[in-house]
Amino acid sequence: MRSDATLTLHSEAISDSKRLLRSLTMLSLLLLASAGLSLCLGSFPTPPLQVLDALTAPQNSDIAFIIWQLRLPRITLAILVGAALAIAGAILQSIVRNPLASPDVIGITSGAALAAVVFLSLLSSTLSIHWLPVAAMLGALASALLVVSLAWKKGISPSRMVLVGIGLAAAMGAGTTLLIVISDDSAAMTAYVWLTGSLYAAQWDDVWGLLPWIVVTVPISLLFSRHADAMALGDSVAEGLGVAILRSRLVLLACSVALAGGAVAFAGGLSFVGLIAPHLAARLVGRNMARLVPASALVGALIVLYADLLGRVAFLPKDLPAGIFVAGIGAPFFVYLLHRSRARF
Repeated sequence: MRSDATLTLHSEAISDSKRLLRSLTMLSLLLLASAGLSLCLGSFPTPPLQVLDALTAPQNSDIAFIIWQLRLPRITLAILVGAALAIAGAILQSIVRNPLASPDVIGITSGAALAAVVFLSLLSSTLSIHWLPVAAMLGALASALLVVSLAWKKGISPSRMVLVGIGLAAAMGAGTTLLIVISDDSAAMTAYVWLTGSLYAAQWDDVWGLLPWIVVTVPISLLFSRHADAMALGDSVAEGLGVAILRSRLVLLACSVALAGGAVAFAGGLSFVGLIAPHLAARLVGRNMARLVPASALVGALIVLYADLLGRVAFLPKDLPAGIFVAGIGAPFFVYLLHRSRARF
């Protein structure tokens, strides 16, 4: 009997691993194909063979500048931004134990947005625009620290963190709106486009600026994935399993803030990606954090990539911010999740 049970568990583990590998392979191939499609489309559509020539032999291609300097950095940044926001959302939903948690819901995105608008409205005339990502990341960090300090009561309560985050997000949103209203037209327009979430004029410097945040925080998130799984079952269960709840929650929260702050700093106020992607990924691989992180990253990358592609080609010659299309999907999805979770509130 014992050997039969062990054999059954072993068989289920193999089946589960195959399912995970199949899902990640499917998402990876879809992302690769989508990136190729995005390279071919734009205000100047190019055949796939010409794109391939530009990628492999740019010195002999007439469209090398379009591919290497205009489209490829924008596509790469879209993938990184989507992955960062999705992983940040997956981490928050796990440590807060709330399916509606995401960087924009608990105020991290709002803090970055407020700091960015302060910079654009008051400091852009004296400081270089290259300091904008730094301002946004500092705003995200300050917002997270404020949420933690206000939610602190002998430790961090997930429910208090959500409530405090929602309140702070509303307050900072009001401050952002006030600054836009009182700013001059040029600064207000720049701030509005940034708040909507746009990858327009993305450069390789933006890619290299965001990449270190992902390279550093994702391994840490995976290292603490078992702690996140334990905390998702409740603090008492996690304590019984020997998890240092406070330390683990702070480390994972710091990873989420770094990922969300970095993404918002380089792409603006893209909302709902951190809410949608983990839920879609969980349908494919389950809620185990070690599996959810890579799956969420791929789903988030696909969401932002297609949102940006629609913004580039659907309304030519206009180039619309990707955040418009993400919000168009994310807002109804948020209402759907709220409807599903109504019994918990």
